[in-house]
Amino acid sequence: MSPHTSEVTAVDHLIVAVRDLAEAEKTYTAIFGRAPSWRGTHPGMGSANVLYRLANTYVELLAPVAEGPTADALNAHLDKAGEGIFGLALGLADADAAHAAFAARGLAGTQPMDGSGTDDRSGATRRWRTVMFPREATNGLFLFAIQHLGPDDALPPAPLSDGVSEAEAVAACDHAVVLTPDAEATKSLFGGKFGIRLALDHTKPEWGVRQLFFRAGGLTLEIVEPLDKEKAPKAERFWGVAWKVPDIAAAVARLAKAGLDVSEVRKGRKPGTEVATIRKPTHGVPTLLISER
Repeated sequence: MSPHTSEVTAVDHLIVAVRDLAEAEKTYTAIFGRAPSWRGTHPGMGSANVLYRLANTYVELLAPVAEGPTADALNAHLDKAGEGIFGLALGLADADAAHAAFAARGLAGTQPMDGSGTDDRSGATRRWRTVMFPREATNGLFLFAIQHLGPDDALPPAPLSDGVSEAEAVAACDHAVVLTPDAEATKSLFGGKFGIRLALDHTKPEWGVRQLFFRAGGLTLEIVEPLDKEKAPKAERFWGVAWKVPDIAAAVARLAKAGLDVSEVRKGRKPGTEVATIRKPTHGVPTLLISER
């Protein structure tokens, strides 16, 4: 357990870097069974996004569309690593207090910066404050923290697509996975510096891994270190995601009908769960569906 009181209230959102935003929107609308909550552009930054708000987080599809610093960073990432999870934002209740607490624990971040965005369709405006962290302070991961200033209804829940029921749609994110060559360094970052609750730290020789589970806002960050150093990544990186569905058989049938390559349902490693793998398309994100039996 972390000795600190956590300023982090949630995993606010996951950022998926994609090359073709329209194509990625088609894919994730099919995966989620939901239409986007938001479409926006970032003037001067060279990027655009599509957002899906789920029960416990939201997903941002982010693509380069013009010249600008964000587009440059995205293009560099896409050229090096391809499409996939680009970064993660941690939710804050108070950006100023969190910045001071992080600094006291040795995690240097920028002073909180104001930001805003406008939905290209509805004209709704959201406002926020962010604290950015240099990659050398976050084991190379793109991480930042965000406090939303509202209004709360500016980013509505992603609505069900036509003909899709709640039972067969994605409801929430169960967990996101980070691969690491050094679980102790990751433990120090998420537990010691961010103050996120460590729910479980165990080693599974039969699976060949050490796993750490950090919990924030009803979502789990699963940290995986391969025990075989030859199989460990050279650097820490975001990897895959598991999405919660109420009825996994119905969800798999819906996805197969939509033309996605999805596995049969099988028992999950966690007792009482069933899982299925979406093999493609996922835009570079290893993707699991999970449901409680």
